[in-house]
Amino acid sequence: MGLPNINIAFKSAAAAAIAQGGVGIVALIMKDSLVTTGVNEYDLFTTADIPAGLSATNKDFAALALSGSPSQVKLIVLPTDAEDYTDAQNYLETILWNVLAVPGIVTADVAGMATWVKGLFDTKLMKISAVLPTTAADHPAVFNFTTDNIKVGATTYTNAAFCARIAGLIAGLPLTVSPTYQVLSDVTDVPKMTKAQADAAIDAGQLILYHDGEKVKIARGVTSLTTLSTFSVDWKKIKVVRILNKIYSDIKRTCEDNYIGKYSNSYINKLLLVSSIGAYFDQLEADGVLDPGKSVIDIDSATQRTYLQSIGTNTTGWSDQQVKEANTRDQVFLKASAKPLDAIEDIKLDIYL
Repeated sequence: MGLPNINIAFKSAAAAAIAQGGVGIVALIMKDSLVTTGVNEYDLFTTADIPAGLSATNKDFAALALSGSPSQVKLIVLPTDAEDYTDAQNYLETILWNVLAVPGIVTADVAGMATWVKGLFDTKLMKISAVLPTTAADHPAVFNFTTDNIKVGATTYTNAAFCARIAGLIAGLPLTVSPTYQVLSDVTDVPKMTKAQADAAIDAGQLILYHDGEKVKIARGVTSLTTLSTFSVDWKKIKVVRILNKIYSDIKRTCEDNYIGKYSNSYINKLLLVSSIGAYFDQLEADGVLDPGKSVIDIDSATQRTYLQSIGTNTTGWSDQQVKEANTRDQVFLKASAKPLDAIEDIKLDIYL
């Protein structure tokens, strides 16, 4: 039978949530001689937590991630002679994190990492994101960072290396804030782009840095998604994806910790769960994360009716209320709708004389 499963489907404008925990955990994979076998995890909250035995390059990667003020950086370190990232990937499937970067990754390994990230998101119930260098993954879980030759004072970073900085910045933002036009004050220069070139890159699902003549900033907070079939246009925006990911993770974790196996599956207890989700929607609306008045949660009577029919219960002539109150063994069917709020990004102003 396998483990009990909470199947939460996000459809374009639907989400479900219970409890909002802390956001902003960066997972940083690197290879270093500090580790000789297996996988080591180091939990970083400040630069003082960076292991002294790391190479200077890897210390710099960790510092870059921390400079974005995420709540935590989980440093996942492999031996330098590790053939691939499989051990780190397997380890990351067992812990909690939000945004991934692999600053030392080589071009040949990027596509495989993107495939793994998409698999976590689509089939393994882990709604996470990854900042990866120059990979047109066409998926909301992958942020395709393409700006190269990034100058920070006297140091020049590749886009692969600087993914650590971008992951930390994104993870450190509140859910009410978009990465769009976030200024990187430490960056002194990037390759210049015309507005037309920047627009074309953004439309192609590229996350880029843009020099506006005075400062360097993220041009627009977009994911790598370009094909709208499985996902709607909302999934092109990093801010919206972070909200949906957080909501998904919260309801899954809260149900596992506080509901599954702990309550009888009665109609009253289903209503308690519905009420909890509704209360949290209200809080998200009050916090400016969700569009006020657009959130709804209830028992999914249509799906529940179908299930009852499948187990031999004839619901012909039953009202929706009778269906909602029926015994559904160990199954709970809910439906929710909500609208994440995007950020102000495009302003049109007409001035008449």
